[in-house]
Amino acid sequence: MCTALRSVYGSHVTKERTTQDRKDSKCPELPLNVVEEILLNLPGQQVICVCRLVCYAWKSVVDSTAFWKERCRREGYKPLNNHRVPKDWRTFFFLCKKRRNLLKNPNAEEEFKDWKIIENGGDRWAVENLFKPHPDETVIKCFVTSYWPCIKAQLINLEKEGYSPAFMDEVQPDIVITDWYAPRWDCGSVYQICVELLNHKKKVIQVFQPEQVTFPQWNDQEWNKMTHVFKDYGPGVRFIHFKHGGKDTQFWAGHYGIRVTNSSVELFPANEE
Repeated sequence: MCTALRSVYGSHVTKERTTQDRKDSKCPELPLNVVEEILLNLPGQQVICVCRLVCYAWKSVVDSTAFWKERCRREGYKPLNNHRVPKDWRTFFFLCKKRRNLLKNPNAEEEFKDWKIIENGGDRWAVENLFKPHPDETVIKCFVTSYWPCIKAQLINLEKEGYSPAFMDEVQPDIVITDWYAPRWDCGSVYQICVELLNHKKKVIQVFQPEQVTFPQWNDQEWNKMTHVFKDYGPGVRFIHFKHGGKDTQFWAGHYGIRVTNSSVELFPANEE
């Protein structure tokens, strides 16, 4: 587990000392509560990769549940479900620290940068301002589909994002998918999504592909949230392929189809989503 955590950050870690080296090493003459306070104020990566190797006393502090639980408390990381205690507070800390949206340009702020257009039917994909405010007030743009299918995708390389093969295989964090979509009020539309977990050969390990969602003409054009959590998917996941889009159902020229924005792929501590 320690190896997996260190490899998450791509650190070049000095080889651990032998047992005899540790026994012979002399620890700084500091009370353990002082040592703990010092370590709590150092970067977590440095604590794991350097400080833990100083001596047995320091290693015992770094390996304790209380140490990582206190780090989580100080940095504001806590389980979303208060009734579930993390199995490993150290893993919980590093996953919270590293958690972010792995999809690039999810809100159309840079047009179609980082997205691969799979289908570009009708009058093609477009980017527009929102007709109706999004629950997240920072979101002001969306991707818009046309009267034939419009599908776009991103391929996430987990190792390039800092999640090593060892980490993915040993920890298997929950992979949480969210996507926001809305119809236009005066036109029917269809929304679809497909997310695949792939191995190193880009073969499918697991897939999330719900039935497409169809909206009637004349609707309230509310924003809807699609969400899914990949759990217990086993070893071998190296890529995530995120694909979504849709079309309108009236076959009107222009961009009357489904709107999508604020998509995300995040890695959570297992059972903490």
